[in-house]
Amino acid sequence: MAVTKRRTQEADAKAGQIAGRASRYPAEKPPFTLKDVRNAIPPHCFEKSALRSFSYLVVDVLVCGLLWYASTWIDHPSIPRWLAYCVLWPLYWFWQGAFATGIWVVAHECGHGAFSNSETLNDAVGLVFHSLLLVPYFSWKHSHRRHHQHTGSTELDEVFVPAIKPSGTKTPWYYQNPAYRLGHILFQQLLGWPLYLVFNVSGHKYDRWANHFDPYSPIFTKKERREVLLSDLALVAVLAGLGALGRAYGWVWLLKTYGIPYVIVNHWLVMITFLQHTHPSLPHYGEGEWDWLRGAMATVDRSYGVLDAVFHHIGDTHVAHHLFSYMPHYHAQEATAAIKKVLGPYYAYDGRNVFRALWEEAGACTSVSPDEGGPDKVYWYAA
Repeated sequence: MAVTKRRTQEADAKAGQIAGRASRYPAEKPPFTLKDVRNAIPPHCFEKSALRSFSYLVVDVLVCGLLWYASTWIDHPSIPRWLAYCVLWPLYWFWQGAFATGIWVVAHECGHGAFSNSETLNDAVGLVFHSLLLVPYFSWKHSHRRHHQHTGSTELDEVFVPAIKPSGTKTPWYYQNPAYRLGHILFQQLLGWPLYLVFNVSGHKYDRWANHFDPYSPIFTKKERREVLLSDLALVAVLAGLGALGRAYGWVWLLKTYGIPYVIVNHWLVMITFLQHTHPSLPHYGEGEWDWLRGAMATVDRSYGVLDAVFHHIGDTHVAHHLFSYMPHYHAQEATAAIKKVLGPYYAYDGRNVFRALWEEAGACTSVSPDEGGPDKVYWYAA
């Protein structure tokens, strides 16, 4: 399997589908339309099955439950403390965080209407499982929808909006300092998600404080305020439940059982999202140049190895997801294979190890600027 995957990646590289730092993906308007891309995808890929969606969710919940049950034995007196804290707890934290991220992905599909054909069912499932992961379901559903509506726009996108610098701007020297870059990555991975929710860090610039908990935040319309409040109430209920568990079983127990896996979920969420929308060879577009199709294609697929299946392929089928966000994840691999034939050089895939990519992108992708002599509203990451 590993040999086959490597050969596939090598073939993609020869076809120009894996961009290196010396090359760029096209920024010009493509010779195809969204309808052309959709017509290349087998029709059944757009069919939603509540039963099938629930099957993935149930498996994830069962695995998380089994991992929790197994963790109750880790601190047993018969298990040496070095084994418990150097091996068993870290294994629990990693896999509990990974499968909880899978639950996060399924709840995210609810927000896109991809879980089932029932909006009521989608919102009920999404509200419950996103709230259990301390995500404001409706608030993020609305801001995330606007991200999909304006992907790649330096004026209207909602997340990972890069700063625009004058043409010829270079990456600041301190980003090349390993210690600074490591600190930047740790800060981003540990605090990026809560800072985005509370302070809109890296998000769209509003004329006043924007956050995901205030129903009157400029992120939301008047019609959305009631649902934002409902998200807040659901989070209060979950926090109250966690507080009750902490008082009953101890705060250290709660930290080990829930707190650290929660941090790991946030890490994967920020890393996956950052790497989906950050690549030195992908363009951003300003007002007058941006259009929806080019913006949606200005995303990149990356593989997380064995975790692709655990994450329901949110990383390696993201281009298809941005083009057709209402498509269930269990059809996304087939759809990705189909759209590559139409997108050609517009399809972005990066085969680097994702942690290597995180390190390199954190140092190289700090701001965007137009090419000297090129379109002044097509932006590229500084060299």
